[in-house]
Amino acid sequence: MNQTLLSSPLQGFTDFRFRNAFHQYFGGIDTFYAPYIRLNKKLIIKNSYQRDLLPENNSTLEVIPQIISNDADEFLFVSKYVQELGYKELNWNLGCPYPMVTKQGMGSGLISNAEKINNILHKVHNESDIIVSMKMRMGYENPEEILEVLPILDRYPLKNIAIHARIGKQLYKGGTDLDAFQKCLDNTKHKMYYNGDITSVAAFKKLQERFPAIDHWMIGRGLIADPFLPSMIKNNTTEYPKNRIEIFSQFHNQIFEQYDAALSGPTPIKMKMLGFWEYFSKSFSNPKKTYKKIKKANNVKAYKVAVNEILKTEKAISI
Repeated sequence: MNQTLLSSPLQGFTDFRFRNAFHQYFGGIDTFYAPYIRLNKKLIIKNSYQRDLLPENNSTLEVIPQIISNDADEFLFVSKYVQELGYKELNWNLGCPYPMVTKQGMGSGLISNAEKINNILHKVHNESDIIVSMKMRMGYENPEEILEVLPILDRYPLKNIAIHARIGKQLYKGGTDLDAFQKCLDNTKHKMYYNGDITSVAAFKKLQERFPAIDHWMIGRGLIADPFLPSMIKNNTTEYPKNRIEIFSQFHNQIFEQYDAALSGPTPIKMKMLGFWEYFSKSFSNPKKTYKKIKKANNVKAYKVAVNEILKTEKAISI
């Protein structure tokens, strides 16, 4: 069975700059999901969302736009917008676990409201020909919430349902609930994708054995923590390329230069790259020391020195 690997959208990380550089230097991802569009009750597409989805910024990638909303008119507005750009599918985010979203009845905070989900899907499928797919948690308070929603989802011709096997209030803490994910598989007619804690080739193989019917796998934080992971899964190997540090260095330099050009001032680029290194550091031999060194760099010059020292040390260790 061919395995399809998908990049889960991560707000603030997986925009077009990251996606293009990742595709160029690492590969292994078949489809990228763009971070969600959020309208906040105003039918206006922010410039950052527009840039992220421009076809010329995604010319070598297969990209699926995503919306986070609890309003059918917003959904229809975004559907029309992405269709005008040439996209045929819109993914609906019912997975975001963060309280600033869930308290407004969006993301995983919407899963318990089956009636609203039904009303939105009914209107969208009656007034638009956009292909709809779903990205979900199993609930916010408990994994039983999704079992109330799945029969409603079965009424609609959804392309697929991708489920992160946690509940919203966990955020990213604690383990995934594989038994609850199995219940989802047993209670829907839809094509299911798995998401959650794919952080190594070994972890992927265990999940593959547990869920042999799944052939679409969504990788989120694990993809940033170890950018080589998707290609290693595809090639069925645990061996990194011999020039691993050189490849990572070129990738890092490309995204740094592009974000530095796009962001204004030293603080935004420091915070942007610090966010990335919170994940990058996990695949280095001393994650805490690596991250601490980046955190202590208080200007761009110091940051570049820190990165060079980290890569030089890691290269020496790997020889």
